[in-house]
Amino acid sequence: MSARSTLRALPTLLRVGISEAVAYRAEMFVWVLSTTMPFISMALWTAVARYSPVGRYDSEGFIRYFLAAFVVRQMTGAWAAWQINFEVRQGTLAMRLLRPISPLWSYAAENLGSFPMRLVIVVPVALFSVFKLGAGSVPQTWWGWVFFFLALMGGWLITFLANVAIGTMSLFMESSTKLMDVWIALFFVFSGYLYPVELFPPALRGMLEWLPFRYQIGLPVELMTNVHGFGAALGLLARQWLWVGLMLAISVGLWKRGLKRFAAFGG
Repeated sequence: MSARSTLRALPTLLRVGISEAVAYRAEMFVWVLSTTMPFISMALWTAVARYSPVGRYDSEGFIRYFLAAFVVRQMTGAWAAWQINFEVRQGTLAMRLLRPISPLWSYAAENLGSFPMRLVIVVPVALFSVFKLGAGSVPQTWWGWVFFFLALMGGWLITFLANVAIGTMSLFMESSTKLMDVWIALFFVFSGYLYPVELFPPALRGMLEWLPFRYQIGLPVELMTNVHGFGAALGLLARQWLWVGLMLAISVGLWKRGLKRFAAFGG
C-alpha cells in the first residue's frame, strides 16, 4: 500500500480506535487503576523526604515528580504485544493481513485511539499539580514544551515498538508474553517509574543513559518538571530518538521475518 493511501486510511483507523476505547471504557478504567504505582511511590518517598531531602527532592519535589510520572505513564502506554500474541494464537492475524494496510498501522491506531479517554484522566491530575505545587509542574519555556511533547511522542514510540518486537516473537515461539513480563520488570526498575533515575548510584546511572527504559518515562517526566537546561535536554532527546530509530528497525525486521513463518491456526 502506498504512503498516500496509508495516510488517507489513518483518520478512519483512529476513529475506529476511539470508538473501541469508548466501547471498552470499563477495561480502560481497569488499565488506569493498574498504572497507579506512582501514587504508591509518592506516598513512600514523601514520607522519607519529610525528615530529610533525598538528593534534590524534598516532599513537594517527590509529589511533583510522581504526579508527572502518572501523567506520562498514561500517555505512553501500549499493549500491542498482547494483541499480537492473542491474534497469532487464534489465527485471526490472517484477517488483518488481508486488509490493504499493514497490521502495524492498525495496532498503532488502536493504541492511539485511547488517548482522548486518557486525557480525561491526566488533565485533572496535571491541573491539580500546577494548582497545588505551582507552575514548575509544567515546562516553563517554549522549547521546554516542544521538547516535552517530542519526548512524550518518543516515549510512546519506544513502548509501542518494543511491544511490536516482543509480540512478533510469538511468530517464532509458542508465546512471547513471558518476554514481555521481563521487559516490564526492567521497565519498572530502570525507567524512573518507581523512583527518579538520578537517585541511582552514579556508575549505574551512566549505564541507564544508554538503555531504552529511561527514555520511556524518566526523560518526559524530567522535561515536564524542568530538570534540564536546553543543552542537556537536547542531548537526551537525541539519544531517545536514536532508540526510536533502533526499535523501529528491530520491530519491522522481526515482523517481516515472522510473517514468512506465519500460518493461521486456532479457533
